[in-house]
Amino acid sequence: MASMMRNPLTTTQHDSYPEKFPLPATDPKEPPPEYPGVDTSSVDPKKVLLKMDLHLIPMLALLYLLSFLDRGNIGNARIEGLVESLNMTGPQYNWCLTVFFFTYCAFEVPSNLLLKRLRPSIWLPSIMVAWGTVMTLMGIVQDFKGLLIARIFLGVTEAGLYPGVAYYITMWYCRTEAQFRQAMFFSAASVAGAFSGLLAFAIAKMDGVGGYEGWRWIFILEGILTVVVAIIAFFTIYDFPETAKFLTEPERAWVVHRLRYQGSKNSGQMVAESEHFKWRYVREAFTDWQIYLGLWMYWGIVCPLYGTSLFLPTIIRELGYTSSTAQLLTVPIYITAAILAVVVAWFSDRSGQRSPYIFTCMCVITIGFIICISASAHGGVPGVVYAGIFIAVCGIYPAFPGNVTWISNNLAGSYKRSAGMAIHIGMGNLAGAMASNFYRSSDGPKYILGHALELGFVAVGLCAVVGLRWNYGRINGKREQMPLGEYSDAENSEKGDRAPTFRYVL
Repeated sequence: MASMMRNPLTTTQHDSYPEKFPLPATDPKEPPPEYPGVDTSSVDPKKVLLKMDLHLIPMLALLYLLSFLDRGNIGNARIEGLVESLNMTGPQYNWCLTVFFFTYCAFEVPSNLLLKRLRPSIWLPSIMVAWGTVMTLMGIVQDFKGLLIARIFLGVTEAGLYPGVAYYITMWYCRTEAQFRQAMFFSAASVAGAFSGLLAFAIAKMDGVGGYEGWRWIFILEGILTVVVAIIAFFTIYDFPETAKFLTEPERAWVVHRLRYQGSKNSGQMVAESEHFKWRYVREAFTDWQIYLGLWMYWGIVCPLYGTSLFLPTIIRELGYTSSTAQLLTVPIYITAAILAVVVAWFSDRSGQRSPYIFTCMCVITIGFIICISASAHGGVPGVVYAGIFIAVCGIYPAFPGNVTWISNNLAGSYKRSAGMAIHIGMGNLAGAMASNFYRSSDGPKYILGHALELGFVAVGLCAVVGLRWNYGRINGKREQMPLGEYSDAENSEKGDRAPTFRYVL
């Protein structure tokens, strides 16, 4: 364990092409250099991946389900009377949504770097306890100021969960395995959307119990649930492959070895990723062109994601449905989106490509919002507006894990990937602050402006996907023409994704 704390990042090298491309210059019967004397010839890859899936993904999915549930349940609380009870105006409610994202974005990079220094089994449950406590206390706020402050601290405490878990996936799985796993735990967000509506519908029946309104019980009970799960997570989250007791020593050796050399897998020169910390890697992440171009892609997906998650119950209610019906009508949307997210991710991993699937899903989002705008402008067809939202969400949820996975696939060097993913996700989540103000009370029930703004961001995001694909392909082409051996293995390792041996995933 002492060596683990000194060098906790030996498993963060996840840059692979489809398995039809073998690792270069290695004999599978020879022991990996990291584990001298260990024979990995008997390792069954499918069996190892299944073991990792069963031990890792269920808890990660549960953590993210609770995170998304706690972040978005304010939308359910609103239609149960939160705004009226606290004597808030529409703009004040939107501010409570917006301030969450300021602190949420600011603390993501520090949190991911801490995850590198601390064990995931300690850091992730600790922040869960913190945000569960804040969520519970949101149930006893008495005015706008109290809710605003609670949302600020909810952003601080939740900041590390999603980028931490997304990065944690890259510590265990290769590049062409990552999106399927990202989708499996991210689809928990879809389930959270459905579960949130069902749970809020049931909890709201507690209106008057203990002298509290129904919306207060939504915050209190969901916050307590988060704390309980966090305590369990202290004992059920595994740290790194090197210390995973559910793997045999040959399996651990196989996992570690293949992760370390994935970035150069198709170049013909075997180069291990850099694992030590330098501030230079963090600076490189902050100045990497792909993160900022990818940011527009992220916004094109996340603006609609947060817009629908925060306002979907309200939009459906204002189409003429009752509060209880509005809660329940969100369920089929999110369940369908969860299934599609996993299916699309499976095909993306199998093909070893990201951009075609992201682009197609974003086109689906575009179609959905065009339907919403057209039907809203016509008026009198709430079912068509609901169908448009349904279609849009079915594009949003498969696109999101692809977007996060694509950028993580193309960042090499464990600390650069840690910082780069946090920057991408953190700045990307500023879209939540923007989307929080797209659907103004004064624009209801049609919300044409909100739908139009979402559509505009999706259009820009589509352009970003095309730009990323073109640039990655251009750089890969140049690197194919470069002679091997121009730089030493150590120099290529230091260069990370800028090394001539590194190939971008398209």
